[in-house]
Amino acid sequence: MRLSRIDQSALQFFADLQGFFAVSWKAVVQIFRRPWYYRDFAIQFDKLGFGSIVICFLTGLFTGMVMALQFLIQLKPFAATSYIGGMVAVTMIKELGPVLSSLMVAGRVGSAITAELGTMIVTEQVDAMRVEGTDIIQRLVTPRLKAMLLAMPLLAIMTDAVSLLGGYIIAAGYGISPTMYLSSFTQFLFPIDYFEGLIKPFVFGGLITMIACHTGLNTGGGAEGVGAAAKRAVVLSSVTVLMVDFFLAKLIVVFR
Repeated sequence: MRLSRIDQSALQFFADLQGFFAVSWKAVVQIFRRPWYYRDFAIQFDKLGFGSIVICFLTGLFTGMVMALQFLIQLKPFAATSYIGGMVAVTMIKELGPVLSSLMVAGRVGSAITAELGTMIVTEQVDAMRVEGTDIIQRLVTPRLKAMLLAMPLLAIMTDAVSLLGGYIIAAGYGISPTMYLSSFTQFLFPIDYFEGLIKPFVFGGLITMIACHTGLNTGGGAEGVGAAAKRAVVLSSVTVLMVDFFLAKLIVVFR
């Protein structure tokens, strides 16, 4: 009996994984096909991108401030506080900026996408669209994917910039001049680090969107099922972001 349950769980897992990759591939292919649904794309970019600015701004500001504070405490006994700017920059741009902004967006956007699509499933709106001959993936998934692929790197850049500003606010209290703060960037950052800081949120944005869309389109069980699906999407997105971050970092280290 126990082995049977394990087999069923494994089969369900691989079936879900296969469905996820099938939906993801179709959504990516539909990016380059008509109709483009410009209006839907603009609406989703506003909801998913501009709607996440405040939470990413606050995340970047206070993360940069606390990072600078901790680094200053550790560097002060060695009279190395002049390196504070570079240390904050390399930490935020390569890792914490993309990861933290993606986790915040996964919590806010991932749950919203799942709940929205899940509600459309349980209220049979999606079935009505299918009867009309509408391609569900192209109409509901692809505009959200395009919006997040564009919005997530921009949100990560904003998070990085605000975190550096927050770091300088703290560093200024320890007598660090703007020139000293900025000049240390070149000692820690290289061109590939900026590339890493851009490619990660691009990948994370795509994963968050596709996990949320796949979970939402497979929702069942009425209102209770919508809530459970939203919770599952947030957990899966957050864990996936952390896992993929490691493998991307490892891959970039190999090609440095």
